Amino acid sequence: MRIIGLTGGVGTGKSTVARILEQHGIPVADADQMARQALALGSPIRERVLERYGKAIQTPSGDLDRRRLGQIVFADAAERAWLEAQIHPFVRAQLQDFLSALAEQSSKVHGVPLEEEPASQKRSGVGFSSGQGSQTVCLMIPLLFEAHLQGWVNEIWVVTCTPEQQRQRLARRDLLTPAEIEARIASQWPLAEKVRRADVVLDNSGSLAELEAQVKQALASAGQRPFASPPRAGYSDG
Repeated sequence: MRIIGLTGGVGTGKSTVARILEQHGIPVADADQMARQALALGSPIRERVLERYGKAIQTPSGDLDRRRLGQIVFADAAERAWLEAQIHPFVRAQLQDFLSALAEQSSKVHGVPLEEEPASQKRSGVGFSSGQGSQTVCLMIPLLFEAHLQGWVNEIWVVTCTPEQQRQRLARRDLLTPAEIEARIASQWPLAEKVRRADVVLDNSGSLAELEAQVKQALASAGQRPFASPPRAGYSDG
């Protein structure tokens, strides 16, 4: 299984790349969406968050005010670390379920048992096997590096754009103030460092057609990479 780890800076266009991949028939798991599910109504994680912050993050109707929660955690590294400690295990479990289900489906289609390579041929957390079919999947994980999930993928794609475009998109998309934008950007690794560690860099500073062409080229040019099997239960990013 070819597992693409799609990441980049906030507002650089990861979701746009994910939609292009889906148009190519590639399954995409969205870690941001999973994080939102972690705070869904009735979730024990949501209850812990409300217990910690109370009315500070509640709307007049008692619902969760996600923007206010964001203002708190992006202004305080300790609070952000606490929130991530609640949400990240849930997201990791969801990603693992996604990969395991696809690997099982692939093994049934190809008639190949799920086996792992020797430990010497593994990257951290994930075993490689070329005998599991050539299915391509994508894990869209904004905090791929920050959460130390590089070992869950065998190919890292980083979406980039100019700093001006990044800020303009955040202001337009999320209606954030300049201070809120800077806090969100500062909470992630520098984009230049992510680019340095990428297998594929997608420049989203141009047109959609140009971005689509880059994605198509990246899909075609990486066919010789090893395939990965999903991480085992209990995997920890350390």
